[in-house]
This record gives sequence, C-alpha cells and structure tokens, in this order.
Amino acid sequence: MTRLPSPDELLSWIRDNPGDTSKREVARAFGIKGSDRVELKRMLKALEDEGLIARERRHIRDPESLPPVSVLRVTGTDPDGDLLAVPAQWEGSADMPQVRLMLRPGEPALGPGDRILARTTWGERGYEGRLIRRIGQAQAKVIGVFRAGTEGGRIKPIDKKSDREWHVEPGETNGALDGELVEAEQAGPKGRLGLPRARVTARLGDPSAPKAVSLIAIHEHGLRTAFEEAALAEVAGPIDLGGRTDLRHLPLVTIDPADARDHDDAICAVPSGTGWTLWVAIADVAAYVRPGSALDHEARLRGNSTYFPDRVVSMLPESLSADLCSLMPGVDRPCIAVEISLNADGTKRTHRFHRGLMRSPAALTYEAAQAAVDGQPDETTAPYLEDVLTPLFAVHALLSTQRDLRHPLNLDLPERRIVLSDAGHVVSVAFRDRLEAHKLVEECMILANVCAAETLEHGRRPVMYRVHEEPARERLDALRDVAEGAGLALARGQVLTTRHLNQLLDQATGMDAAEMINLSVLRAMTQAYYAPDNLGHFGLALARYAHFTSPIRRYADLLVHRALIAQHEWGDDGLSPQDTERMTETGELISQTERRSMLAERDTTDRYLAAYLADRVDGEFVGRISGIARFGLFVKLDETGADGLVPLSSMGQEFFHYDRQSQTLMGDRSGLVISLGQRARVRLTEAEAITGGLVFDLLELDGEALPSGSTAPRSKALRRAAPKRRSRSRTVSRTPKSSKRGRARE
Repeated sequence: MTRLPSPDELLSWIRDNPGDTSKREVARAFGIKGSDRVELKRMLKALEDEGLIARERRHIRDPESLPPVSVLRVTGTDPDGDLLAVPAQWEGSADMPQVRLMLRPGEPALGPGDRILARTTWGERGYEGRLIRRIGQAQAKVIGVFRAGTEGGRIKPIDKKSDREWHVEPGETNGALDGELVEAEQAGPKGRLGLPRARVTARLGDPSAPKAVSLIAIHEHGLRTAFEEAALAEVAGPIDLGGRTDLRHLPLVTIDPADARDHDDAICAVPSGTGWTLWVAIADVAAYVRPGSALDHEARLRGNSTYFPDRVVSMLPESLSADLCSLMPGVDRPCIAVEISLNADGTKRTHRFHRGLMRSPAALTYEAAQAAVDGQPDETTAPYLEDVLTPLFAVHALLSTQRDLRHPLNLDLPERRIVLSDAGHVVSVAFRDRLEAHKLVEECMILANVCAAETLEHGRRPVMYRVHEEPARERLDALRDVAEGAGLALARGQVLTTRHLNQLLDQATGMDAAEMINLSVLRAMTQAYYAPDNLGHFGLALARYAHFTSPIRRYADLLVHRALIAQHEWGDDGLSPQDTERMTETGELISQTERRSMLAERDTTDRYLAAYLADRVDGEFVGRISGIARFGLFVKLDETGADGLVPLSSMGQEFFHYDRQSQTLMGDRSGLVISLGQRARVRLTEAEAITGGLVFDLLELDGEALPSGSTAPRSKALRRAAPKRRSRSRTVSRTPKSSKRGRARE
C-alpha cells in the first residue's frame, strides 16, 4: 500500500502548484494508484468540508488564493499609476486580494468596472495579472427617480437627453421608495415591455430636498467626494521659514470673490526707479502634496476642484485647501512667488522666482477693492488704499496697454451668480459685474503664468502647457455666416487672428446682436487643454502659456510648481521621474476631468434655474434665439440667462426647412425665417428641476406675432432674408405640404 500524504502535505502541495490541481495530478504527484485513490478522494472531501480547499469543476485550490486563471474586475490605479483589479468572486476568509495588472503595448485600455479574464501569478509585490481578454466593459449607470410598481418599479432618468425608462425587478430595488432619487446600473438584457433592466445600487434620498441638485451632478458625473484615510493621514502641519526667502514684509493682499472658499494667490506692486516691481505669490501646495504620495494620487485622479453654488468638491482635503495652503490674512504661509520687474510702459524687463514664506495683511473682495479706488473705501480697504491698491491699479493700467497691443480675444460674456438661501433654495439669479478689479487680478495671473512657462523652457524642463489651438476653418466659416446674417463682416481669404475676431466683436458692440455674436465667436473656438507640447494659446495671443497660479484647485499648476522646484533645486519635492514619464498621459487625464467638472457645473446651474422658474410656468419672458436645431430652437432669457427649447411641434402645422450652414429655419407656407440672435417673446410651458429642462412656446419674433396656422399671410416684418451663403452652399427649396406637425428637414 502506498503511503498516503498527511493533510498538511496535501495543503502544502496544492498551494505550491496552483496550476496542476486536479485529483489526477494530486495522485500522480504522490504516486497514489489503484484503490488508494478512494482514500485520497475521502481526504480531499474532508479538507473541502473544513473549508481548507475549494473545488472548481475538476480542479482543487486553496480558497485563500487566486486560481492561475481568474475573472477580475478593474477597480482603478494605485499611487504609482499601476492598474489594479480584484477577483469578480471571492470566498476566502481573508481580505479580497488586489491584482496589479501588467498590460503589454497594444492591449486595450481598461477602466474601472471592466471585467477581464487574466492569468494571475504571485510576485514580489503580490498578485500580478496578465490580460487574456476583456469579457465585459463597465456597466451602464443611470441616475433617476424611482417609481414603485406592482412588479418592482421603473427609473425615470434625470438626464434631459434620455427618453427611455429602466425596469427594475422586485429583488433589485435595494429598498428604494417611490419618488426617491437613486443610482442604478444595467442589470442585463431587456426586461418587461422591452425596457432595459437596472438594479438600484444607491439610494440618494428626496430629489426635491435642499441642496440635492449638486448631489445629483456629483453622482451623475462620477465626482470623487471622499478622501482615502491614507491621503488624510499625510496632511502635515504648518511650515516654517527654514531655507525659504522671507517675504513677510511685503503687503501681499488677496483679492477674491466675496464667497471664495480658498485663497491661492496674492499680489502687490512696489515702485522701482521709473518702473515697478510686481509680486505674485502663490500657495506652495507642493510642500504638502509630494510626488507619489496618496495625496498626490488622489489629486491627480480628481484633476481639479469642482464648484457648485452650495458646495465645492475639492481637489485637496479641506484641511489643506481651506486652511494650511490657503493664503489667509495674518498667518504665515509657504508660497512660490515671482518677482517681475516692469518698465515705465508696462513691458517686462526681468523676472525671478522665489520659494518663500509670506503673511498676507488682508483678504479683500473685488467689490471692496474697486469701491476703494473709486473713492469709497471701507474700514477694511482704507488702510491699504494708498500703499497697496493704488500702485496695483497703476500697474494694471500699464499691463492693459500691453494687453491691447497683443490683441487677445476680447469676449464679453456675463457670468451668472446663483444665490441660495440657508435651506438651499434659489433666492435670486443675477449677473456678476465685470469690474476693473477683476481685470487687474486676471492680468497679473496671466503675466505670472507666462513667466513660469518662459523659465521652465529656458531651463529645458518639462512643462505642462495650457494649449489653445486655432479654430478650425469650418467653424470660422459658420461664424462668418452668422456675422453676415446680422449685417456684419468677418474677413475672408486670409489667416484669421484674434485681431480680426475682435474687430467683429467691436462691430457688434451696442447692437441687439452683440450677445449672439459673442456666443458665436466662443462656439467657434477650440477647447483648451493640457499637454507637454507647446502649440501656443490662440485666445490669449501668447506663444507660450502654463498654469501656475492655482495649485489648490488645479493639478496642472502643481506640476508646474514641481518643475520650478526641480529647476531651482529648492528641495526633494520637485518633479519626479514618474511625473515626467507620464506627462502626456496626465495632460489627457486632467483635460478630461476639467471637461467633466464643467459639465457638472453647467448641469447644476441648469437645474437650479429650472427650479427657480418652476413656479412661473405660464409666465411670459423675453430673450434671444441662441441655437437652431432640426427639432426646434433654443431661446436664452434676458432675465436669468436660462436656455430653453421651443419644439417645432409647438409651432403649428407649418413645415420648417432646416439649413445647417446658415443656422436657420424657414417656414414653407409663411416664408418665416428664424435665425440666431432674433428677439423672442416666449411662454414657459414646462420647467423640470430634476432634469434642468425648460420648454417654451414661441409668441413673438422681433416684436411681431407669429403667423397663425399654415395658411397665414406672410408678415413683412417677419419675412427676413436668410443670411448670405457661400457659393458652394445649396439653396433651400419649397416642399410639398406635410401632414406632420412642425417637422424640419436639412
């Protein structure tokens, strides 16, 4: 009889040979033959009953380890940027193991939620995985209002562009109540009535509750709100002078909005011979967020802070963003400052960077600073009027002259300000005043950003540029059509510069079409982004530009700070080799997070505006045509800046032809031409706070009532000539009568 192995010997062999664990392989390894295999089977069954091994089909394995081939779910990245995954199923008593994925060049990019089949091995740093194939991408998610039914329920999405509901089976509601806001994920193929199936993964509460609007955006756009304990544990205390330059004697004041949640820049100006010395000091975030740390990993994933009317989803923990890194008055704060020497005409002579310690004497607001120089100082600004504010505004006058010579794009687009009550309800919607104080700070920051880019280029250091490429020809052609339709001219047959666009904007100044022209110029622009390759900044008319002035809320600025630290050899917290290696990847990541934040902020504003207008349904408003589409037209209200849709189906029996090139709609019976920029009077028919959607009925165009019905006579006031088209564009032809209401055709 062959000697049978002990249970410990069996377990040891199974752990050491995870790829050869069938019963046959076990018997072969111990030389067990014949009837002894019955006893081996009994021993293996006993180990399985004790939970010491697990059977998977014909294989046996240690339940506390992963099999050599596993189904994994991608979870994200670690602080080193390595992609991590966890087993799709885990029955071990220990914590679920993490697998570090080792992707080869050419393999598909993986993201959180993706399911993969991978070959796993145990290495020096734990489990490592090699991709065999991706077997499923991240499941579709939906945010919506749950409506309970007799057989589960339905979810009505909050996305106003979504026109379908989701079915939820009885066992997949997660206890959601009728009318509750929920987050759900796709649960499989279509269910009853052909609706897609979903399972509720999170209950978000009452959608009409105060401050629920920003919560919707946070979940809808996947913003990170909680910080890992490891990141919070890295927050250090205040930093003293050490080897830094002592700048505490300088009157570096912060000038911010009244509701500012952090202060990351401070400025002052000092006379110097016939010119000036301008100081711009920025919070030294790099001293707290070191390369490769958990804080750094979290900041990179967030990319930037996201601002809502009622809260901020910060890139950094509040203990840093609102305290240790914030340049609050009367306390010492580490900073990186640039000392800029200016000639009497505002041209830059030289500049030099310092890693210093500052103490701001005051935190001023834009409104208070402006009032002070306009002759109305208050008790806060009066002590700083003569020695701080007056020199700063004098420097601004010089910088403005240099700015005008450069001809950056001079858009005039008012910024909305939503005021909430303590309970989270909208009290008012107004437009922020554009003060000289705003322009002062803006010009100082632009100059400091240029200095940072120049210094790093001179030192041959990697730079995370802020890139804004020239607009595409097609977009400029569309802008030209809009301009000509408004009776304005935009140069043809030459390379367009910001100077030409500013001439168009100047032509529109004081006209009814001014806002529409400003919006059209903005839409013609490409979207700015971050990249280590310098392609210039078209909008600012600058050859090189890098963001340096807001490291509390932008990761790009933190990288620029680290590059400056490395170049000046100020410490061991400068740009790391890993920062340099993945500069392109990081640029793409933070450009994406920036766009995500912009969408979240815009969606939140739309929802607050819809909530604000919800009790004024059936009221009449005036505005302008701000957009034209095949299915209708958009009107921007003068009072709040809110945008709403006028569906073509609400405009009677007439058939409307849509011309994409000229952005117009033309009625086939009345000859009515609807184009961008026209004055409009509308009636509000729907205001959905959950989706942010507004729907209008169109009552008047340019002060004239619309023709009633498809047989109405043509109104001379409304029979406008369509904007001139380029010779290659086709003309709009008449079409036969249509029985479909309000349809448009390209």
